[in-house]
Formats: sequence, structure tokens, C-alpha cells
Amino acid sequence: MSTPFTIINEHGLDILGDIHLPDQDPIACAVILHGYKGYKDYGFIPLLAHDLCKRGILVHRFNFSTSGMTNDIETFARPDLFELDTWTRQVDDVRRVVRAIRDEEIAGSNLPLYLIGHSRGGATALLSAGRHRDELKLSGALTINAVDRCCRMSEDEQCAMLERGYAMTESARTKQQLRIDAGWLREQIESPADHDVLVQASRCKVPVCVMHGDADDAVDIDAGLAIAHKLDTPLFVLQGANHVLNMPNPSEVSTPRSEPLLKATEEITRFIHQHA
Repeated sequence: MSTPFTIINEHGLDILGDIHLPDQDPIACAVILHGYKGYKDYGFIPLLAHDLCKRGILVHRFNFSTSGMTNDIETFARPDLFELDTWTRQVDDVRRVVRAIRDEEIAGSNLPLYLIGHSRGGATALLSAGRHRDELKLSGALTINAVDRCCRMSEDEQCAMLERGYAMTESARTKQQLRIDAGWLREQIESPADHDVLVQASRCKVPVCVMHGDADDAVDIDAGLAIAHKLDTPLFVLQGANHVLNMPNPSEVSTPRSEPLLKATEEITRFIHQHA
């Protein structure tokens, strides 16, 4: 079982989340960060939270405030907020959630704290840990199929976005046409070091576990290799895993776990127990 929470960020926007609290005293607290066009209830994310909780880890999963998602998982109910999304807004949401934990607004104060990020959420975890390492005081970070760059657009695509003021993307899940404001790109151009995933990963100075599926057709395993190489840490290869760890969306707690999800859960548990 999980318990919902809502906290307000510095822009007055809701951060909607769920807490998974173990029956026994938890050994650590983990915060799961979803990926692009994702959300806290997507696919394997609630299952991972549930299974880590069963292993004695307190888990928070939440929607980024500009994900466009609410608790209505059938649609992007707030495309106006999706348009405003930037990497810094996501990093600031991470900071807000961590502050809520430290200030006892939500559970987990005084526990070793870990960020677990999937896909773009993996990059957000590394950007957060690098930019704000002294503030966040993390015990570690873990990435699953993370991107190694904030922007994978070609130069022509970037020029077109800046000239037009926005770009469009389609959700394969809902078929909605979603707008991305050019501020997302301008922010990266104005602060390149803050948006260099590998540079910020090297600045975080905490243990990092890098996992990547060798059958990921959305983010090539070369991205995981680049992150692991920068951190001088082994890459944990999830054999046969696609981008979503071979799990359907939606998944229920009763849904059988794929082998990649089982392996990822085992590795996350091992890593947290080792460094908590």
C-alpha cells in the first residue's frame, strides 16, 4: 500500500507523490524520478517502489510539477505545464522533495537518502546530485537507462525551435500533441555546464550505480557506458531489458515481474544496503 502526498514548489505548483513505508524501521529512503512523458504511476515504477519497500526501503515516487500529469493517468491533463518543463525545474522539484523529507513534511528524515532515476529522470538525478551536492547530502544515486545528454536534437532542429519559439512532440501513449517551449533549450545554451550530465555526474562525489538494458531501443546502452566511464564505475547490464524493463503499462502490484525488473530491484537493494 502507498499513501499519497502533495507538496507545493516555489512556483506554486503541485508535486503529487506517493509514499511506500515499510512495516519495519526503514534502512534508507529512496526517491524515484520518472522519465520524459512519464509519471509516477508508469509501468514498472510503482512495482519497483512496492518491491523496494518490501525490502525495508522507504520510497517516494512523484510527478514532476511540469510533467503535465495528474493522478488521472489516462491523459496529460495539464499540457500547459508540460510546455513549461525544463531541466532546472525538474532539479528544483528534486530539491523541494528532499527539503520536504529533511523538514519532516513527508517521511524519511535522518535516513540515508538515494535518488533513483529512469531515462531522463536518471539525468535529472545526476544533475541534481552534481549541482546541489552540499545541499542535498545524498548517500548515493542510481540510474536506469539514463540519457547522457540533456539535448539530443540536431543543430537544425535546435535552430528551428528557437526561431519558432517552441517544438511539438506526440505522446505515443495518449496521441496528444504536446508543445515544448523554447525556454527548455535556451536554458541549456545559457548554462552549458549546468546541463552537462557527465560533468555534473563527476561532481556529485557520492556512490553511483549505473544500470542499462542491452535491448534498450529508446536510449542506447552507449549512454550508460559513457556515464559509467565518466564515474569510473562498472556498468550493470540488464540482459534483454528494453527501455521500460520489459514491463507493460499500466502494471498492477499483482503483475508478474520481468527478469530485468527483478535484477534491477536486486541490484538497487544491494547497492543501498552496501552504502547506507
